[in-house]
Amino acid sequence: MSVCLVTMPWQSLESPSLPIGLLRAAVTRAGLETPATYHANLRWAEFLMARTGEEIGPREYTAVAEEGLFDGLGDWVFTGVLHDDPSFGVQTLREYARQREQDIDTVERMREHAEDFVDLVTDEVLALRPTVVGFSTTFMQNVPSLAVAKRIKAREPGVRIVVGGGNCDGPMGVALHRNYPYVDFVVRGEGEVAFPKLLAVLVEDPSPTALATVPGLCWRDEDGTARQNPQPPPLPMTQVPRPDFDDWFAQLEASAVNAHIEPKLVMETARGCWWGEKHHCTFCGLNGTLMTFRAKSPETVLAELEELTGRHRTLDVIMVDNIIDNSFPTTVLPRIAELGWDLRLHYEVKSNLKPAEIESFRAARVSHVQPGIESLVSPVLKIMDKGVSGVRNVRTLRDCESAGLTVTWNWLYGFPEERMADYLPVMRQLPALMHLQPPGGAARILLERFSPYFENPALGFPQRWTAQAYRHVYALPEADLRDMVYLFDTDPAGISDKQAVELRELLDAWSAGYPDSTLVRVDEPDAIVVEDRRVGWPATDHRITDPLHRAAYLAVEPGRSLPALRRELAGAGFAVPEAELLAVLAGFVERGLAFVENGQWIALATSTIPIKVG
Repeated sequence: MSVCLVTMPWQSLESPSLPIGLLRAAVTRAGLETPATYHANLRWAEFLMARTGEEIGPREYTAVAEEGLFDGLGDWVFTGVLHDDPSFGVQTLREYARQREQDIDTVERMREHAEDFVDLVTDEVLALRPTVVGFSTTFMQNVPSLAVAKRIKAREPGVRIVVGGGNCDGPMGVALHRNYPYVDFVVRGEGEVAFPKLLAVLVEDPSPTALATVPGLCWRDEDGTARQNPQPPPLPMTQVPRPDFDDWFAQLEASAVNAHIEPKLVMETARGCWWGEKHHCTFCGLNGTLMTFRAKSPETVLAELEELTGRHRTLDVIMVDNIIDNSFPTTVLPRIAELGWDLRLHYEVKSNLKPAEIESFRAARVSHVQPGIESLVSPVLKIMDKGVSGVRNVRTLRDCESAGLTVTWNWLYGFPEERMADYLPVMRQLPALMHLQPPGGAARILLERFSPYFENPALGFPQRWTAQAYRHVYALPEADLRDMVYLFDTDPAGISDKQAVELRELLDAWSAGYPDSTLVRVDEPDAIVVEDRRVGWPATDHRITDPLHRAAYLAVEPGRSLPALRRELAGAGFAVPEAELLAVLAGFVERGLAFVENGQWIALATSTIPIKVG
């Protein structure tokens, strides 16, 4: 049996498709013929460069892939091909974009070339003479994948079409299989076991009885009736192979795209979310039906890292785990640090990082972390069920700045029961954070399938309908669309749009001022000197010489409440009245040397002069 695995736009150009790499390895491990792979994302970028004289290329591709996600722009580029109607969704998108003051010139120009590209992909995939073509689809890969699958099936009806990936989890996969009859099979859930088993069944005994044994499979019996096998429980990580990226690196080496990107490896050391198993963040649907946390052993992680970096001569590694295993800062990372490799690792982490953990990241050359900060307002963080306070998140930003770690985060708002009264004390102090890494922006939360807000309307979003962005992408009845999509619109909650504008303006100013801002603490024998060079603040060297003031500033370094601070100072010989201590703290806050929120104070100065990353 000849298999071709396809990854369509809008998979990232700078890294290989992890699902394709894993499935290729899993099929080989099962003793079957190693599948061919077709990286249509690279071909699309090449195709656009050739067609437009490089006016549209990797930069424009990446902009659509990263910025058009929640507006369905990437799917829209190919939806006219899928529906055999060049005008499908055009006016609908233009009206959608007009309402949002959104520039769609690039995607409109891309769409002019979509049909020719789909024909090209169809020709090149069929030239490999596959008997099975498998598509991995996540986010905006649905429509491009379906468009090519439809053409392949029309040209070669005997080729079996299999679709899997994040867009097929739970009811979404059932709906996709039901609505697109040229898709023979959909694999729901993890495919490392199910996909090789499906291939073996197709070779040995493609009967209904045998197909019914493939975990998570959607299939049709002899009379065309759609069947769905139950999704299996999450796989242990021992059943997840080391990915095979050989084809991708070979194709990239010969591609015109190669001159425009710096390739990065992508690895997976854990699946699920250990926090979400007990405290599922109310807005998050990313883990779908696979919340159970599982991690590879430290020995496996190190062996795979050594093998892949050595094989592909690439030291920039993106770990796609939703959250790092709690043990890795004391097991995996110290051993990476001992190796002395010149790595640049990227990890998603929880935001309550301890100093020792941050040091382990720095020593292991983790250059980039994505903590789930989401907000600096404690009552809102409590609504999210994040398990951290606003001050704790500020501490993570400060300590990562001191350690030279790049931090990526976004500010989320729009939660039921959030109040502007809780935002205002924080918003007034945002200029004091000018030296710390700002959020990428502020966005109202979306209602995501699988999130607690989606699963339980009583939490605050009783009304919901498929997101408007899907209207210019799919031609399906509402009931079918509702089953197939990931995002939903709902009545807005929390702060108003006008209040959100005030927040965004402050965050924009923070972002603009950050690159030129520092606030650094220097310890002298008889003083603490805080060198203030923040944009918007007078250039000042604050000398803290009074013994009580010095003790208080050091005591709020980790973040403390007033009672905890008084106990700490009393133990150091400073038993002072509450009013006197509050006056000292107020002086710190007034000068922007400390941040106070929800009854907790924290010192803001970094311990080193950081190398700015933005």
